[in-house]
Amino acid sequence: MVGTGNHTLSIEDRKRLAAEGILHVGTFSEKEVHADTNLGHLVVKGLGLYITDLNLDVGRLVVEGEIQAVVYTEEKRSAKKGLWERLAR
Repeated sequence: MVGTGNHTLSIEDRKRLAAEGILHVGTFSEKEVHADTNLGHLVVKGLGLYITDLNLDVGRLVVEGEIQAVVYTEEKRSAKKGLWERLAR
């Protein structure tokens, strides 16, 4: 479902991140939160991070702590698939 629906992201004072359009939350720790959005993979980096609200029925995620970086990345699965396809040739 990548590319469908709305995706919003807001950060308040680098202490609170609220995101809409969240499909799945993968790994998370006090330093990183990984989530799949309807527009790609999202990584939130920081210190003392914790999830204060997660509702996948409505696609909402709220993370609090010291937010240092927000990065959108390509999905790792597609890169690995490309490597295996190249090796199989």
